[in-house]
Amino acid sequence: MEHTNRRLAAILAADVVGYSRLMAADEAGTLSALKTHREQVFNPAVARHKGRVFKLIGDGTLVEFGSVVDAVNCAIAIQNAARGTGGITLRIGVNLGDVIPDGDDVYGDGVNVAARLEPLSVPGGICVSAIVNESVRSRVDCVFEDGGEVYLKNIDHPVRVWKWHPDAAAATVEPQRAASADTRPRQDDRPSIAVLPFDNMSGDPEQEYFSDGITEDIITDLSKVAGILVIARNSSFAYKRKSVDIRSVARELEATSVLEGSIRRAGERVRITAQLIDAVTGTHLWAERYDRDLTDIFAVQDDVTQRIVEALKVTLTPGEMARISVAPTTNMQAHDLFLRGREALLGVSKTRETFQEAVARFTQAVELDPDFAAAYAGLAHAYNHDFQNRWSGRSDSKELSEHYSRIALEKGPDDPYVRYMAGLARFWQRDLSGSEDEIGKSLDLSPSFALAMAARGLVRIYRGAPLEAISDLENAIRLDPALRHQYLHFIGSAHLVASHYAEAVDAFRERIRLVPDTDLSRGLMISALGHLGRVDDAQEVRAELKRLKPGYSFEDHVARLPFTDPADTDRLRAGWAKADVGD
Repeated sequence: MEHTNRRLAAILAADVVGYSRLMAADEAGTLSALKTHREQVFNPAVARHKGRVFKLIGDGTLVEFGSVVDAVNCAIAIQNAARGTGGITLRIGVNLGDVIPDGDDVYGDGVNVAARLEPLSVPGGICVSAIVNESVRSRVDCVFEDGGEVYLKNIDHPVRVWKWHPDAAAATVEPQRAASADTRPRQDDRPSIAVLPFDNMSGDPEQEYFSDGITEDIITDLSKVAGILVIARNSSFAYKRKSVDIRSVARELEATSVLEGSIRRAGERVRITAQLIDAVTGTHLWAERYDRDLTDIFAVQDDVTQRIVEALKVTLTPGEMARISVAPTTNMQAHDLFLRGREALLGVSKTRETFQEAVARFTQAVELDPDFAAAYAGLAHAYNHDFQNRWSGRSDSKELSEHYSRIALEKGPDDPYVRYMAGLARFWQRDLSGSEDEIGKSLDLSPSFALAMAARGLVRIYRGAPLEAISDLENAIRLDPALRHQYLHFIGSAHLVASHYAEAVDAFRERIRLVPDTDLSRGLMISALGHLGRVDDAQEVRAELKRLKPGYSFEDHVARLPFTDPADTDRLRAGWAKADVGD
């Protein structure tokens, strides 16, 4: 089968409003006005924003851009320049999608959708697809309004469209800027919650794993509710053992409410106190104390979750209610072992010893309950870490991770953690389509699962859809700011693959600031600098890299990355070569 060469591109489609009517009224004057508009407004804007006109059809123009931000900024510049002049008025549509190059021409759905969007724009305005709006959000100087879902000619599925017009924007942009001057703009109006680690009141430091485990389980259950944004464990646990001001925590994590509490375990009895606090007013939205047998712990977690949901005035769907109420195991000893294993696996210190402890605890858990899906997923997770860190010296860690992931999937197909691990297993097998499918199912089951959100973004980078990855990665930072340094590396990678070299350098530089000894970000940053022709800067970064990791090999680094399109790895190598930094 002959291979079709495709690439991702932003397409701008423009057309003159009322062209036939204008030509009928004054043919010579209209042609003169159109020529002037192209020479003085349209073509200079395209050139400034690195676009390429590939087709002229009478009064219509199609332009290709390597950057969707450039395409939208170009459209804004054109419409702002023409605003109020009384001359030529355009409608503009912008889409991001696959295109097929044919000489100087370009075909494909990416072009077809852009051409269908253009007639939907208001005269003098812009109409973009949902993927464009998501990709440029907060990165361009305008805000698009939701235009709803529409059916486009010869497109077999509905497309959500977003619209902008300079006259409407003039009245709204400045107030929005003023309102957001002291905080990052919120892109989601759902209530958000941070669950702080419950205090261990047992008087026994060895019981710390239990209080942390219950906190984690509550976070997991809340994350299954689509109507709430839930801050991830990594970020909320950063406040462990600290005397904190609830309002400060809420501001730092962008949470509208905070849950805090304590746990006292004595033999087979457990006392749990919990209180939900409004982060704005500091008032208590809900508080409760539970004195129960240990065997009732799942019922307590279920009740806490449902009370929080009620206090936040969120309605559970039947599916969400069912997922929250399902106990992961009926064997309390197996659950206790799982909590110990998870604490070893996810704790701050990750070593060969913590890996061995996690494997031992998870193994004991599945021996006690052979149907405990999450414990099998824990084994898959532990061996995945071992595969990446080579702690055990085993050559089959990747295969063991896949093996346990497969068992976990058989035992618990509706567990988001299980689906996430299935996605990771497929990722390392370079089955990126299967990986994205499994991770998508994980997010369907747990919409606030930040690790899965970031993983889907990572998969999309290597599948050749880097601009689609950025929104996932930015959302992961929103839910898990403690891992911002890691997600910034992936955002830099996405921009590099999308040929947004300046944006890639910015992301890698910030990552290096947060993690000064990183070698991977420096390696990819050199490639981006090479593409920008900044050879001196690239050589300076290469000197840093040699000091930090003398044996670093860019070729080995790139060879490990599971790109599906060889052109993406070629782009990385080409940037390194342009940087002229040697091996």
